[in-house]
Amino acid sequence: MFRFEEYELDIAGHQLRRGGEPVHVEPRAFDLLCHLVAYRDRVVSKNELLDEVWGDRFVSEAALTTALRTARLAIGDTGEQQRLIRTVHRRGYQFVAPASVVRSGPAAEPGQGQGVGAAAVREPAGADHQLIRFCQAEDGTRIAYATVGTGPPLLKAANWMSHLDLEWTTPVWSHWLAGLARDRQLIRYDERGCGLSDWQVPSFSFEDWVDDLDTVVEAAGLDRFPLLGVSQGGAVAMAYAARRPERVTRLILAGAYAQGRQVRARDDAERAAAALDLELARVGWSTQDPSFLQVFASQFLPDGTPQDWEEFIAFQRRTTSPANGVRFLEEFARIDVSAIAHRVACPTLILHSRDDARVPASQANELAALIPDSRLVLLDSRNHLLTSSELAWAEFLTRIDAFLTE
Repeated sequence: MFRFEEYELDIAGHQLRRGGEPVHVEPRAFDLLCHLVAYRDRVVSKNELLDEVWGDRFVSEAALTTALRTARLAIGDTGEQQRLIRTVHRRGYQFVAPASVVRSGPAAEPGQGQGVGAAAVREPAGADHQLIRFCQAEDGTRIAYATVGTGPPLLKAANWMSHLDLEWTTPVWSHWLAGLARDRQLIRYDERGCGLSDWQVPSFSFEDWVDDLDTVVEAAGLDRFPLLGVSQGGAVAMAYAARRPERVTRLILAGAYAQGRQVRARDDAERAAAALDLELARVGWSTQDPSFLQVFASQFLPDGTPQDWEEFIAFQRRTTSPANGVRFLEEFARIDVSAIAHRVACPTLILHSRDDARVPASQANELAALIPDSRLVLLDSRNHLLTSSELAWAEFLTRIDAFLTE
């Protein structure tokens, strides 16, 4: 939540307040204001605002001008005054009023808090607070990372769909964070193109993801640490462990795979199925088709309720742009770390849902065969992302705790 003058901008609560009273703002204008305040340390271009607020939907600059005027009026500013939002000729716009980042009020849910912006932020996160910082990759991409909890470190490699702030308020991830940060310091980050990290980036490849993990390790001042990789983050974690064996003490892989769907296809039928899956993803993400997004959600949470799917869809829409969503899925399909998995030298725990509907358990078997010092545990679940209500979740945490204390 941001505070400036007599206003409070509550991003998670989707509300602007003046003196504690709600101020009505049209949704597009609210999103535009949020983006300007979040990135107040720089000038935001018109194209960036069009991409972030309207996505792939084509709109004229008149729509941007209207939304900007509405946002200014909502906070007591005008195009003539430009007291809070300044127009930078031929470059874009910048929020110029002093703003502070504050924790949510007493009515907020535990763990709810905002972490956007240049300043470090402390947020309630169960027994401790979250601290969000930014580091910079070699190509200039800003990567957001967060620490929470106290005790020995556990670094979680980024996986798609993540958002360091919003994860605390969604049932998709909130129990993961609370469980993983129990009695330890959890360090995690948003990968490029996602969450609080830069969405518009010069390069977008698997090697970039591994390099970004290395950047976060340096920025966080980590020396030797256990590493967790979930879903495609498992491949990134494996590649990093193979690259930096002197740093990774233990590796945990959850719902992970060594080869993307296109790579592991072995016959014409599997190749056709992989191509169809990717094409449906392109169409679904590009058009934000609700029917596709629900199918996509059901693949991650087949035992979830319709409400779980709605939460998942709402979360994924806020984590990245439709264009980046397609880029992620295309890159995932091409992942292949099978040739370097044998170089993972540390003890490795492989956890996988026995009936995973998104990544079949055969991929976990393959990992166990490839990584020399590994052990495989199949969990009684169909979900790719375990929910807090299933028995497999308690076993998941128990297995990790035991593995890290050996």
